[in-house]
Amino acid sequence: MRKRITKAIFPVAGLGTRFLPATKSIPKEILTLVDRPLIQYAIDEARAAGIKEFIFVTSRGKSALEDYFDSAPELEKALRRRKKRDLLEILKQTDMDSGAIAYVRQKEPLGLGHAVWCARRLIGEEPFAVVLPDDVIASDRPCLGEMIEAHAGIGGCMLATMLVDREKVPNYGILDVAEEKGALVRARGIVEKPSIEAAPSRHAVIGRYILTPSVLRSLGRIRRGAGGEVQLTDAIQQEIARGQPVHGFRFEGQRYDCGSKAGYLQATVAFALSRPELRDEFAGFLHEILAMPHAAE
Repeated sequence: MRKRITKAIFPVAGLGTRFLPATKSIPKEILTLVDRPLIQYAIDEARAAGIKEFIFVTSRGKSALEDYFDSAPELEKALRRRKKRDLLEILKQTDMDSGAIAYVRQKEPLGLGHAVWCARRLIGEEPFAVVLPDDVIASDRPCLGEMIEAHAGIGGCMLATMLVDREKVPNYGILDVAEEKGALVRARGIVEKPSIEAAPSRHAVIGRYILTPSVLRSLGRIRRGAGGEVQLTDAIQQEIARGQPVHGFRFEGQRYDCGSKAGYLQATVAFALSRPELRDEFAGFLHEILAMPHAAE
């Protein structure tokens, strides 16, 4: 019987330069969709999937991220005094059990693979998940939870995948597909950000992974790849080369790339419209905004 996956790595060491000047003082992961920061969506998805240990790979300037998961006794006291029970319940979502969160530092920005490798001593010899908070997935069933269920039957490595337009393949790691069976895609290779002409498929890897400890050992040996960084895809390719199973998982739902301004704004609109208490007023506002250029004509 395969060991249940209970540990997840959250690489949050990036500088968030695409959101400057806001990220000069606020970690990108604290930017909010409506009223919840990006990191909260990632944590909630991981909790729903059964994750019990949360490992954050951070860097300098991320103290606000650490404070977010700390207790706030003065705020809680004020809410109790004012009988704001609904707000106290919301605040509980940010509570983490003592010892559930660990922080490790990535001293140099050497890429996703290096960030994952930095957490190796906290993982040990068991499979683990990697969750990128930039990728927010709206779905009826949490993506990571579905992946963990599928992984229990086949083992190896599993990567969340989606089909992207041909012109967008140079922005992703792309699977070379050997076989498709339902939601699962068996990979015979993976290429980091290939050219449109060289791309083996349109199956793009997005920010949810289930990996084996041998990936961590590979990350400690491989040289820097594309962009001068230690690429996670290179270590996964080594798993394939050794004959280990690597599958893509085609999740259901809508993924938003909140690492880009356009994706972040799209997610903000979508999540606002999904809230019953905001939907009508916000939809009316959007209708007015969209009608304004036509009125000017």
